[in-house]
Amino acid sequence: MKTRLRFIARITAGGLLVIVVALLVLFSAPSTLIALAQQPTGSIPTVTGTPEGPMVKVYADQNIIGVYAGPSAYLYPQIGLLLAGEEAPALGFSADLEWIQIIYLGVPGGTGWIYAPFVTITEASSLPVLPNPPTATPRTTPTIDPTQAALYGVQLTPARLPTFTQPAPLEVPEFDVVSETRSGLPMGLIILVLALLGVLGAVISFVRGR
Repeated sequence: MKTRLRFIARITAGGLLVIVVALLVLFSAPSTLIALAQQPTGSIPTVTGTPEGPMVKVYADQNIIGVYAGPSAYLYPQIGLLLAGEEAPALGFSADLEWIQIIYLGVPGGTGWIYAPFVTITEASSLPVLPNPPTATPRTTPTIDPTQAALYGVQLTPARLPTFTQPAPLEVPEFDVVSETRSGLPMGLIILVLALLGVLGAVISFVRGR
């Protein structure tokens, strides 16, 4: 009886061990994903191309050229630069055909003007002539005509002129001159007498010593 119970216990222990090993294998196996849709493989080709239309290119002997807000280096401010060999799309000529408007991103309006002799241009015949942009308004100080102000009843407040304040008079201190009347022997005579007495005493001492 005891032998049979030991046999059943061994079988039960072996079965439990098999079940535990099967569970461990089941949960440790990597999960597989089922693709529900076809996924593209490989790299997507990038389409590159060259810009179309007129282009300008800075001459190689020009290190840097200026880009201006209008077709003049004196009437318009400089807004950027182009380096030697740099290219830009061209939009049109100025009225005197000396300047070319280009696409210049990063500035208000996205356009600028460059001097035509500094660049080469392709398809120049297809470029239109463009009007000049307005120039900057100079800063002026508005003035009011007194006649017009009186006509419309405008009260003009006169400007207060600067006033000059007279400084306080300078007071110079005055000292009283006290005249001293000296009496008696002059100091020079006393010094001379004392010197003679000293010389006489020295002579007497020399004679006695001999």
